[in-house]
Formats: sequence, C-alpha cells, structure tokens
Amino acid sequence: MQVIKYEGNKKIDWDNFVKRSKNGHFFFYRDYMEYHRDRFHDFSLIIYNDKGNIMALLPASIDGDTVISHGGLTFGGVICDSKMTAAKMLDVFASVKQFLRNAGVRMFIYKCMPAIYNKYPSDEALYALFRNNAELYRRDVSFSIYLPDRLPYRYTRKSEVKKGYKHQYSLQESRQYGEYMGLLDKILIKYHGTHPVHSEEELRMLAEKFPNNIKLYTAEKNGQIEAGTVIFLQAGVVHTQYLANSDEGKKTGALDCLLDWLITDVYKDKIWFDFGISCEQDGRYLNEGLAAQKEGFGARAVVHDFYRIEL
Repeated sequence: MQVIKYEGNKKIDWDNFVKRSKNGHFFFYRDYMEYHRDRFHDFSLIIYNDKGNIMALLPASIDGDTVISHGGLTFGGVICDSKMTAAKMLDVFASVKQFLRNAGVRMFIYKCMPAIYNKYPSDEALYALFRNNAELYRRDVSFSIYLPDRLPYRYTRKSEVKKGYKHQYSLQESRQYGEYMGLLDKILIKYHGTHPVHSEEELRMLAEKFPNNIKLYTAEKNGQIEAGTVIFLQAGVVHTQYLANSDEGKKTGALDCLLDWLITDVYKDKIWFDFGISCEQDGRYLNEGLAAQKEGFGARAVVHDFYRIEL
C-alpha cells in the first residue's frame, strides 16, 4: 500500500474515483474543493493498493500540525468503492497515520459523512476509528425526512403551509442569486450576527460548475423574493444549504409553502430531504426552536460525527 499527497496532475484520476465510489459526494470533486483553496491549504491524500490502483481517497487540509478532513467541507473522511472491506480500512488507517507522522502532523481531525449519503453500507471507517482509539469530540444533529414514507406534518407546520398557498406565492427555480443572498445576509446579520459561508460570487460560480447539484428556489410575490432556499443535490439526498424567510414571509407562510412544494412535488422521488444541523458549540447546544420547525415537517435526527486522533 502506498500513500501520496494529491497533486494537480492527478485531478482526472481523483474525480473518476469519486464518481464510482460508494460514498462519494460532489463536494469531493476537485473543482468544488478548490474554490476556496486560498483559505484552506490542501493536504488531500491518495491511497494505492499493491497493484498500483487507487483504493481510497482522503480529502483533507492542513493547519499547522493538524490535518482535517476537510476544513472547508461540511463532512469528509475516506472515500472508497464497493471493494473496500473492514480489514482493508484498518490497513488504510495504519498507512495514513504513518504518512501523517512522517509529515510532522500531530493531530488528525476526521469528519464523518452522514450515513444518508452512502450508496452502500460504508461504516468501515467508523470501525477503524474505534480501533485507533479516536475520540468522539463533537456530534452535530441534522434533521432529515425519509421521503418514501413521510411522517405527517405537525399541526403548526400544516397551518403555515396552508397560509403560504393562500397568499398565492409564485414558487420557482431561480437564478437571482444576488437578490437572494442579499436577503439571506440581512437575516443572518439580524438574528445571528454572521454572514453566509459562501459569497454571492462563490455560490453563483459553483452553481455554474455543478448545475445538476446546486439549485436556488424562491417564493416570490409582486416580483420580490420573500423566501428561498439553496438546494444541494447528491444522488437521493436533497439538502437545504441555506434557508431564508423575510419578515413578510414569516407572517404569510412563504418558506413553509416553498418547502412543502419541494418535498411533495419537485423532489418527491428522492430518498432523503435534509434540513441541515440545528446545534452549536460542537453539538453541546441544541436550538430547540429550529429543531422543532424541522421536525414539524416530519424530519428526524441524523448525526454528523467528528473524531480526533493524536499521532
């Protein structure tokens, strides 16, 4: 087994392996990973078997003497295909750890991919983390709807959905990233004192590079966006990357009816509709109000785990 650091001349090989992997995501294509290369120093690894074929990838970045899988991505971890076994994954971890030690790395942060994204069972890495005495130090909780057998909406959500349809919002896929991100930024500053992770330019550029994976949907009235969401699509998973609801939209159910339209019509044939996390402080604080809104649509908990290994 051989571990090497990713270089640009391996881009085609990397992307082709992601495409055929059992737990890949469009996040892991190099064109996505490198849009913020100015903020994260790439330290991605390629693992080859004894025949010289790629058997696994590790998207990663480095910060001082700490390697993270990957600092600029929501989740990461070892990408593998259906040939991966539990025993082989133990060998992968042993080889990666030795490579990192030789590079002077002292801490390895591992962001697990939520199970809803896997094409096939892919918990070999979780077992390897246990065998390597990895410490679970953070657990975020997201909320997802199982679309083939949805749970009913709670009364409050059902009422807000009806209100939104009553106000006859125009619901559509949109390209108005500027207006939408302006609304989102105002909301995040007002209620959270922060800004979106992506700038308008970054999100527009990524949507152009990945038109089948990144889409914007809005609820409009009188030519103005009152609510919206950016959707990230990966195989059977629909993920709301951003949700925005104006003050007027909150009064009139704009976001609720938009979400209902996406859940019951646009993406009814997918498997999971994921609302994203509702916690802070490394998972130690649950935003119960936000969680209740998502659970009101019939979503239930899915965890994002974070481990660390001292080398």
